[in-house]
Amino acid sequence: MPKKRLVVLGLVALAIIVFLAFDLAQYFELERLKVWVEEKPVIAGLAFALIYMLVASLSLPGAGPLSFAAGAVFGLWYGVLIVSFASSIGATIGMMISRTLLKEWVEKHFQKAYKKVNEGVKRDGTLYLVTLRLIPPIPFFIINLVFGLTNMRARTFYFFSQLAMFPATFLYVNVGVTLGSIEGLSFFEIFKPEVIASFAALIAFPFVIKAVMKRFGFNDGSTDV
Repeated sequence: MPKKRLVVLGLVALAIIVFLAFDLAQYFELERLKVWVEEKPVIAGLAFALIYMLVASLSLPGAGPLSFAAGAVFGLWYGVLIVSFASSIGATIGMMISRTLLKEWVEKHFQKAYKKVNEGVKRDGTLYLVTLRLIPPIPFFIINLVFGLTNMRARTFYFFSQLAMFPATFLYVNVGVTLGSIEGLSFFEIFKPEVIASFAALIAFPFVIKAVMKRFGFNDGSTDV
């Protein structure tokens, strides 16, 4: 097995072992995390970022709820900072895992998607990645896996992923901030104007992006994957 593949596999295994051995999940109960943030905000933020990166890099479910939780616990700007870097780094690790460990499996299961993405990258370069990232309904993990088979450099993938995902990151974290302000999640509290506005912005975002891209003649990529 190539050395690069062994290194990636070892890092993934180490992250899982550390998470399980130290029972890190216990620190992500919402109330416990809020207390931890008040006492040690930097350490809490780093720990949360590591968990987010693990979830993103292994294509596990939970990135959306974690983004909401970041807003509820860390607030808007600190939450956006954490999620923006953690999601982008995790996505890049996931792309590298695909490139070094899962190449044959991805080629077999996502052959059609890979062909279209490869054509898109050759045609539009990084703009194609940006357009895919701007359309949230396209599965996050599929983009990571399929781009691992392209010739795009990891640092390029990271930079443009972070840039393109920032608007959606902001909206997800903002929803978390509004949910975190609700006391007891009562029926009437859920329908407060700021809560409705936050969810409305999140839902409207992909449609607005598609309309803007269509207006300027860009292919949104949604039919390509």
